Amino acid sequence: MIPEISQKSLALKGHLDDFMDEYIYPNEARFYRESEDLGPWKVQPVVEELKAKARAEGLWNLFLPESDRGAGLTNLEYAPLCEVMGRSHLAPEVFNCSAPDTGNMEVLERFGTEEHKKLWLEPLLNGEIRSSFAMTEPAVASSDARNIESAIVRDGDGYVINGHKWYTTGATDPRCKVIIFMGKSDPNAETYRQQSMILVPKDTPGVMVTRSLPVFGFYGVPDRAAEVVFENVRVPASNMLLGEGRGFEIAQARLGPGRIHHCMRLIGLAERTLEKMVARANDRVAFGRMLSEQSVTRERIAESRIMIEQARLLTLRAAHMMDTVGNKKAKAEIAMIKVAVPQMACKVVDWAIQLFGGGGTSNDFGLAAGYATARLLRLADGPDEVHRDQIARLEYKRQTTRNDTGAALDWGPALSNAALGAGSA
Repeated sequence: MIPEISQKSLALKGHLDDFMDEYIYPNEARFYRESEDLGPWKVQPVVEELKAKARAEGLWNLFLPESDRGAGLTNLEYAPLCEVMGRSHLAPEVFNCSAPDTGNMEVLERFGTEEHKKLWLEPLLNGEIRSSFAMTEPAVASSDARNIESAIVRDGDGYVINGHKWYTTGATDPRCKVIIFMGKSDPNAETYRQQSMILVPKDTPGVMVTRSLPVFGFYGVPDRAAEVVFENVRVPASNMLLGEGRGFEIAQARLGPGRIHHCMRLIGLAERTLEKMVARANDRVAFGRMLSEQSVTRERIAESRIMIEQARLLTLRAAHMMDTVGNKKAKAEIAMIKVAVPQMACKVVDWAIQLFGGGGTSNDFGLAAGYATARLLRLADGPDEVHRDQIARLEYKRQTTRNDTGAALDWGPALSNAALGAGSA
């Protein structure tokens, strides 16, 4: 059974809600304006101002389960907080809980040496620097990471790196100081031992951030995507994470929590969008009636509520399983939310755009950037097709086992009555 959300989590959520009301929502227009005016190569001043306030109030590194470095929350406890932060593009970084830094910090915490932690983890935890994760490549279908062609070659007391990456989040940020790079260290090894991950300081000679990449025309929000070329980049052998051939192992450890964070933030985005739909419907008259009185509007609002609740429950279930049986055994649940939640958010935002009319296609109401975020996440951390394929293979296995043994395999813990309302806004 999924237990009730802890009092610690609920108290933090209340504090977070208050901070959002006082500082985040009133500054969103400024954030979007600064993002557009300054572009993806500079830092929005409002972000640094609010980071200081959030840290002073103890709303900092909430994602990290280690109590000595983070808030010490489980995935289930963090889920409602992540949902709140997902209500605004401004919020996650303000609380030092934004991608790709959260995943990179978890990698450094789990697999980094004490030197790595001193050089990179501590400044990241303090919000002094940012980081990037370089995996996707333009020349191959990177949804199958086995296709990655970038090379990590041992040379004396170091490694020489060559590769062409894109959609490397955060590389244009002037605060980005380190890149986690994934490439092949041994093309002749068994398939899942060919890849490694290595730390590359961004200022290393040969690292060239060639351009910022827009996401549906947005530069920097919702993603500071970039194209990066690595040409004969030399780093010390000590920069290798965990050891040669351990790249897939690290990737799986990194992506599990990252996927659930994305999903919870999207649920927050969908909740906020539904609020905007209701307010707009109660404010506009068309063809002699309030939009809120028209059946198509009511139907879409009702369907949005249903889909959001379904997505939230499925995500809380996945979070609970990650906490109780581990990421590996929860892989089906993680894959399911990664398909279901972005599709839900895309649909809800699309209906909101339709309701707002022409204004919905601008970003005056945050809907265009919201749609870009939701649509992007049908690709990020693995496209829908990859997750569906995994779910289907697991279902084949489940059905085969049931037929062989005469008993069905349970997918995991059931939902408790208390959990059914735990995530409601």
